[in-house]
Amino acid sequence: MTDSFTTVRERMVQEQLRSRGVSDPNVLKVMSEVPRHLFVDDAMQARAYGDHPLPIASDQTISQPFIVAAMTQALQLKGTEKVLEIGTGSGYQAAVLSRLCEQVYTVERINTLLAGARKVFDQLHFYNILSRLDDGTMGWQEHAPYDAIIVTAGSPEIPQPLIDQLADPGRMVIPVGDRNVQELQYVTKKDGEIEVQRLESVRFVNLIGEHGWKND
Repeated sequence: MTDSFTTVRERMVQEQLRSRGVSDPNVLKVMSEVPRHLFVDDAMQARAYGDHPLPIASDQTISQPFIVAAMTQALQLKGTEKVLEIGTGSGYQAAVLSRLCEQVYTVERINTLLAGARKVFDQLHFYNILSRLDDGTMGWQEHAPYDAIIVTAGSPEIPQPLIDQLADPGRMVIPVGDRNVQELQYVTKKDGEIEVQRLESVRFVNLIGEHGWKND
């Protein structure tokens, strides 16, 4: 996509992503194309491609570009997958995923965020994203199983419904820890067995719900 931020996006890819080990060519291509600035308030657009998270409505955040790219790369998408995202937020992560898989199912508990994200999805004609207002820690049973699951909020543990809804084989990326700092965990299911690999320390907003934190 060509717009006034095209050069800035290319610089973001080179300086923030490639330099830190993001090497999947498809992920890098999509990150250079999806207009991140449309997923933040107008006053924040000049900062949209900086190496940092940004505030969005309802005291939530849009993750820094590197975290979005690293989590996406960890899912090892080939283009044919059904992906479940927990925590739509601004919609940016879902937009990136939608260019790399067959279908994205995204769940958000805050209506104003979901409405804003849907508006941008429609503006960009990203029609392979289905969204739902609900408790994300319960997943989205109707469309399970999912080849990949990505959780964009920190949880005290891996919600059991998400493990149950993960395909076999399947993979999940989720931040797990306390309310202030988490470990990004790469979860795989194969032959009924769950394995967890710890990737790096991160800091996300809290995952609120029946199988997450009980309140803000």
